[in-house]
Amino acid sequence: MEEGQNQGASGPARQKVCVVGASGKLGQYMVRHALDRGYEVVGVCRPASVSKLDAFKGRITLYPGATDDRDVIKRAVDGCDGVLTVLVPRGVHGYAAGTAQAVLDHARPGARLVFSCGWHITLDGRDVYSWKVKTLVRVAGPLARLARFADLDDQVEACRRVFASDTRWTVVRGSDLEEGDSQGLPVWSRHVGDPILKSNRTRRIDFALFMVEAITNDGLVHRAPAIVGRQTPSALAHAAAVPTP
Repeated sequence: MEEGQNQGASGPARQKVCVVGASGKLGQYMVRHALDRGYEVVGVCRPASVSKLDAFKGRITLYPGATDDRDVIKRAVDGCDGVLTVLVPRGVHGYAAGTAQAVLDHARPGARLVFSCGWHITLDGRDVYSWKVKTLVRVAGPLARLARFADLDDQVEACRRVFASDTRWTVVRGSDLEEGDSQGLPVWSRHVGDPILKSNRTRRIDFALFMVEAITNDGLVHRAPAIVGRQTPSALAHAAAVPTP
């Protein structure tokens, strides 16, 4: 796939979706779901990871580059109806915040912007966290930053910028992820700590499904849904508590 060249078949204009972070495990699932729904798909990934998308040759347009490269993002999101962004706290130089800001600045007005993040992000301060999540943030987070591997505070800053924007955003907050066959669209709640989320487990393929479905769900605009697998014990036990947008 050459940079900026659409290798797909010609035909009537379709809705166009950009996947920022397309080469990762979550990103590849999002690409697949988006293609299955008939979207024209654009992907952004690091040049070293281009080969991970070989399975989609002839079906997507690819822009190799860092996801916080504003020029790459500007070209990739041009004309897109939706932008799906994986917020990765890589390194200690504001990678996630830079990625989010580039998308916020360059996506067309009115586009649906859907970001992925972990449960540790809060929209209104009403989330109640388990000892496991608290330990991750208070202990593992600083250690990762000290090793210059990752910065969880960078994701917090990225989401702060998203929440403060006047775009049509959604931040999907994922539980612990696992591989496996799809169990269907995950269920969600407004706040971490709600009983329906107790199982803390979602199939990665279904996390991606929720991201893609959010493009057309206007009820999720300006929300930060926390999700869990539809077939997990807590989801099954509290199915009646699934919120309506």
